[in-house]
Order: sequence, then structure tokens, then C-alpha cells
Amino acid sequence: MRNIIQQLRRLNFPILAAMFVLLGLGIVFIYSATANMADREGIRLYEKQIGWAALGFACFLGFALTDYHYLTRLAWWIYAAGLILLALVFVPHIGLEMYGAKRWLQVGGARLFQPAEFMKIALAIVLARLFGWPGRPVRRLRYAVIGVLVTLLPAALIIKQPDLGTAIVFFPVLLGVMFAAGAPGKTIFFFLATAGLIVLLALSVVFLPARFGLPEQEHKELLMRAGITPYQRERILVFFDSGRDPLGSGWNKAQSRIAVGSGGLFGKGFLRGTQNILGFLPRTVKPTDFVFAVIAEEKGFAGVLFTLTVFAVLIYGALRSAAVARDKMGRLLCVGLAAMIFCHIFINIAMTVGLAPITGIPLPLISYGGTFIVSTMSALGIVQSVHIRGDWQS
Repeated sequence: MRNIIQQLRRLNFPILAAMFVLLGLGIVFIYSATANMADREGIRLYEKQIGWAALGFACFLGFALTDYHYLTRLAWWIYAAGLILLALVFVPHIGLEMYGAKRWLQVGGARLFQPAEFMKIALAIVLARLFGWPGRPVRRLRYAVIGVLVTLLPAALIIKQPDLGTAIVFFPVLLGVMFAAGAPGKTIFFFLATAGLIVLLALSVVFLPARFGLPEQEHKELLMRAGITPYQRERILVFFDSGRDPLGSGWNKAQSRIAVGSGGLFGKGFLRGTQNILGFLPRTVKPTDFVFAVIAEEKGFAGVLFTLTVFAVLIYGALRSAAVARDKMGRLLCVGLAAMIFCHIFINIAMTVGLAPITGIPLPLISYGGTFIVSTMSALGIVQSVHIRGDWQS
């Protein structure tokens, strides 16, 4: 017990405080986002989020009190388990298909969890071991190639679900770990240039065939061969043309931008956001992907600034833990997990204000979602484990 108390005293308290503030914001604005629902569904989401936060805090403490070296020793086993879980979503009666996507595991029709969230942490752990193993010459190209392969494999399975937004998060984790590990700048630049080229090719497949008169059916077949689904194509087209299909595929983007822009300096007031309460923001995604728009509308620029400041404290705390880590693996683990959380924050807010295509990425600790809350708090628990053991000899 004395050892546990000593460890708890060494927690990174800025991370702890930021985590609780963001969880509180999430619960309050999930309540607001679902307050206009006629049935008790909205209330259940608000109550469920409290339950998920409690479970997440148990995981947070569990990982914080566990020496992260146990995780890095089992890194490849954890990674393999993540791949198996990802593959299981495609097995009938084990994977659950919802809204045309297979992202959940089930038992008897009841949703269990999304393996992709577990895989993000598994990837950060295995990359920390790959690039942080003592004496490993990480400047050699073969380690960069291995890093890319272990990132591409789960990302490909997640794209197959399909869940392109979650798959995108994997690559900043890889680049963050490689950069912190001291990989050659030209190698990192090469991967960035390759990623940029892939994006350009994908955009070419979306835009150019129509300009050159390719029939629509053949264009659709070409997109499918390129791995771009019809709804992903629409989201890309809406991103580049805000006036496209405002009552259909462009609805979410348009209403979110109106909500953010109409908040003013101090917002319209809690439960008084017209975009929110009157249902212009779709009820199915208000508590998840667009909860930031609800905050912006009801608390205005001041609320947005406060939220961003708390997120900045959270990311700074994780990088501070990386700086005081006892060894390189601990440092890389913190950097990888910080990159994962930052990527979620950046993409979610960017898509909410119209600076990125709609990708379905939730906002850490604020958006509704059991698996996502638990995995994010578990990741922060691992960061705390590194921080606790920074220069401490137990």
C-alpha cells in the first residue's frame, strides 16, 4: 500500500487535472447535445458516458501503477493480439456490421468494443520497442521499413472495415516515434513525400475522370478499385465545394460551420444553441463527432479557447513525461501516445470548422463513446506510468 501511495504522489497532475476537466466538459455537453431528444435515449447517453468515464479511470489507474516495461516486453504479443481482434470483425457472428461498416466485436448481437481503439495503443507500444530498444541503430533504413510495415498492416485492416479516419491516425504516431527516436530526416521526409503523393493520386482518381468524360459507372468502378467508397468520395467533393448538396451529403459540414460561427464571443448559453436544440446538427453525431460544434455554439469563442487550452495542457503534460522518462522506450511511448491524441484533436476540430473533410474522428475525452473513452484514458495511464518511473528507483 505504501508503494502505491508513493506512486500516486508522483502522478503527472497537469495531465490528471486536464483529463478530469475534459471529461466534465464531455458529460455536460453530451447532455446538452441530447437534451432535445423526445425519448430517454439522450439521457441514457449522458448516464452511459459517466459509466464509461468510471471504467476508464479504473484502467487509467491500473496502467499508471503498472510498470510500462511489462508492456514493452510483451509488445509483439500485444500487437499480434490487436491484429487478431481486427481480423475477427470480418468473421460472421463475431464482427458486428452497423451502417455498412464492420468495426465492432459482438456477443449475441450485443456490442463489445472496437478493436481499432485497442490497436492504436498496441501500435504505440510496438513502435516504442522497435525504435527504443537499447543499442538499436535506428538510423538504418531497415528499421524504418519495419516501422512502416507494422503500421500499414493494421491500417489496411481498418480501411477495409471501412474506417479511413481511424486509419489515418496511425501514421502520425509512426512519424512522431521515428522523429523522437532520431531516425534520419531524409527518411522521414521520404515517407511524408510518399504520403503526399498517395493523397494526390487519390484526389486525381476522384476529380480527373469526370473532367475527361469518363462515364459515371466506370468512374465508380475505378474508385472502388482505388479503395474509395461512394460516401468517401462525396465527403471529399463536399470539402472542396461547400455549396455541393447542402441538403444531403453537405448538410453536416454546413450546419457545423453555422453552429461554430454563430457562437460569437461568449456563446448563446447552455441548452440555448439553436443549431443544437432545434436539431440542425444531426442527433446521431452531435454527441460524438460534432460535440465541439455544440461547445462553440453555446459557449462561443471563450469556450473554444478554454477547451483548446485544456487540451494544450494535456499534450504538454504527455511531452513533459516523455522528457523525464527513465529510458528511450518510455520516451517514445509517451511521444507516440501524445501524437495519437493530438491527431484526434486536430482532425476533429478541423473537420468541425470545415478545414478538413468529414472523417468521423471523435474528440478525446469529450465525445461520447465507450471504447474511445476507455482507450484514451488507458493511454494516459501508460503515460503516467512512464512519468512515475522517470528518475525514481523503487
